[in-house]
Parts: sequence; structure tokens; C-alpha cells
Amino acid sequence: MGRVAVIGGGVAGLTAAYRLLQLGHQVDVLEASPYLGGLVRTFEIGGERIECFYHHIFTTDAEVVRLVDEVGLGDRLSWRPSSVAIYYGGRMFPFMTPIDLVRFSPLPLWERLRLGIMGLYLRRQEEMGPFLSVTAREWVSRFAGCRSWEVVWGPLFRGKFGEMGDEVVMAWLWNKIKLRFSSRKGTPWREVLGYLRGSFGLLIDALVARIEALGGHLYVGVPVEQVVIEEGRAKALLAGQKLWGPYDAIVATVANEIFLRLVSCLPEDFKRLCLGVPYQDALCMVLALRHSLVPYYWLTINDRSFPFLAVIEHTRLVPPSFYGGVHIVYISNYLDPSSPLLSMDEEELWGLYLPFVRRLNPWWDDGWVVGRWVFKGKNAQPVFTVANAGRIPPHRTPIPGLYLANMSQIFPQDRGQNYSIMMGERVASLVDQDLGRCRLASKA
Repeated sequence: MGRVAVIGGGVAGLTAAYRLLQLGHQVDVLEASPYLGGLVRTFEIGGERIECFYHHIFTTDAEVVRLVDEVGLGDRLSWRPSSVAIYYGGRMFPFMTPIDLVRFSPLPLWERLRLGIMGLYLRRQEEMGPFLSVTAREWVSRFAGCRSWEVVWGPLFRGKFGEMGDEVVMAWLWNKIKLRFSSRKGTPWREVLGYLRGSFGLLIDALVARIEALGGHLYVGVPVEQVVIEEGRAKALLAGQKLWGPYDAIVATVANEIFLRLVSCLPEDFKRLCLGVPYQDALCMVLALRHSLVPYYWLTINDRSFPFLAVIEHTRLVPPSFYGGVHIVYISNYLDPSSPLLSMDEEELWGLYLPFVRRLNPWWDDGWVVGRWVFKGKNAQPVFTVANAGRIPPHRTPIPGLYLANMSQIFPQDRGQNYSIMMGERVASLVDQDLGRCRLASKA
């Protein structure tokens, strides 16, 4: 069996480490930050753990469900009906059923019908190919009308992907719509979402416990500075001002820009693949309130004057009683890394957001606020465009013994725990296969 290093202790890294240990390998996990879990890190409100960045799963997220069951947390996974709305023109429009679409007055009736037909059409398409060479803007405008793009989809894409929103490939939207429809139970129009009571931090804790029980080693607050290449093969790590290794394989689960800093001798064509997928950063303000802010779990803000993308009222999915009776709201943003909002402190950001929060609830009172927190996540959202769709770096890098697993490689999926787990398992399998071939070759 081999000795393997995993760089990064997020969901993908921990899953890869866990599976490699189960396969009999020795594993070290090195995480630069002082905590494990990546974007699934948690804090406490009302004595209960909750994610710093909102989390839920869909009924189609089979890998998460399987892993939750495997580590003994299946009884904590609950499924609850979701509620979704769009804020446009100073009003909230529910967007959950065909009747809601028919009543969506910002669009002419004919375009409402075209938008509904678009959803039905996309959910029945099984092949991604026809959607790879066209942007979502071009395809939606042609199929459902330009106003459907400008009112419904365009604001979401510009909020999520910034200036690159108009360049995002249609394959991404096709896959997103198929997944959202597949997550609806009972009637075809009622979406059901899953949440782990006690937070998804429990899954991280369980993975950590399993890794340690299997003899794995976890090191936090240990940033890797360099992957050491010897005789053309990845052999060791320079981390925390000391040399770690030797290793038979190294798995990097960090973003591409970090990976390129760690490895100096990659071929130019592989570097171009890594650089071809840009990222947006995540910015979440979490509010603890005495009263509910909005009557929906998920409110997409389709008003471009607002400085944020969405409002997610977590306690519309999980009752406030779990958190000492307070209502928990995430104000979500995805931003270009150069955005000035990312350099604002909590007070500055609240000063920017507050006038718009007031517009969402006519009864708003500043005294409702019990607590405020701000969390920032770098490289949180890959942007898949026509230019880079399907042209992403493989997990096996050109350097023997070195593997890459990050969110730039999940296309056409969107970011999420399910695909991080899937990717961690996939790269663990590749490492195991390659080390097995190495053992056979050495015996021969």
C-alpha cells in the first residue's frame, strides 16, 4: 500500500482521505486554515451549530445521502418542502408551481407560457451536447424570449457570475433545471430539500473521526508552500517550513490558482486548462432576527439596484425553535475577487445592505437584529463559459503521482457537497489504481 498526502481538508479532501484509508493506504491531510470542512464550516446561534454558508441537499444528491447513512447520521437527515420566490419591480412573486408562472405579471402571458415550455423541454433532454456551444443568454432569449432572459434569468446569472454572466454556457443551465425538477416529490411541482439536523458540520466531524480511527493524520493550520518534484515525480511537500514525505501520491484539492503556485513545472497546456476556469468569491452575511424577514425559504433578487443576489431564510426550512427562537437569514453574494464589497467589514457591509433589507419587509424594525456575522469564501463558484465548457484539467496531472480535484472539474454540475464527495471518491479510486499498477510493475 502507498503513502498519500492530501492537500486541503474540505469535503473533497476528507472524502478522498477516507476512501484511500479504507483501501489500505496511509494518508496525511494538510489544511492551511485552522478548521476542516472548507465551505461547510459552522458556528453557533442559540446554542445550535449552523453553516457559515447556507447548505441544503436535493433528493438527487445520492452520494451525500449514502455517505450520511454510512457514517451513522441517516436518522438526522430530514426532508422538508421548499418555497421559492423572485423579487422584481418591488414585489415578491412565488415561483413554485405552474399557476405561479401564469401569474408572473412582469412577463407578457405569451412569454410566461414559453418560459414554462422551456422548463418542460429541458427536463426531457438527456444529452448535453446541443447545449455546449451556445450561451444561456442566446439560447433562452431564442427559446423563451428576450424579456424572459432580462427579467428572470439574466439577473440571476449576472448576480452569480458577475460580468461573465452573459458568457455562461447553456449546458450549465440545462443541468441545473434538470436537477431542480428531479428534486420535486409528491406532485411534480413541489420541491423537497434535505438538511442535517445539527448542521452538515456533523458530517465533517464523522469523516474526521473515521479518518483518525483508520490511522490517518490530520494537520490544520499547516499551509503547503510547494509540491516537491524529484526525478519527474511528485514526491514530497514543503509545508510549515519543513519537508513532508516521501509520498507515493499527492492529491491537491485546492483551487487552480493555488495549485499553480504550489507546482512550478507543469506543462503550459495543463496550466492553460487550469487558468481557463475563473472563479467568483462568496460573501455571506448571516442575520439572527426576532421576526421573519421574508415568507419564503429562497428569494432571488432580480432587481439590479440591490447589492446582493439572494435572501435565504434558513428558518423557513428548519424551525426557529432549533436556534433559541430566532429567525436566521443569509444574505448571499457571489463576487469578482476584485469587488470592493469583499474588503468591507461587517459594519460597512450592513450599512450598504440595510436600506435594501428594509424594502423587503414593510414592518421592518432595526431592533429585530439579534446578531450579525459576515463570512467570505475564496474561489467558491467556478464559471463555466462556452470558451471553457468541457475543457477542464483531468484529475491525473502530467506529473506522475500528482492529482488535482477541485470545483473547476465538476462541469456541468454546480458547486455542492454531492459533487465534492463524488470527486473525492473518484480521485481516490484513480490513486489506488495507479499505485496498484506501480506495485505490479515493481514486482515484474
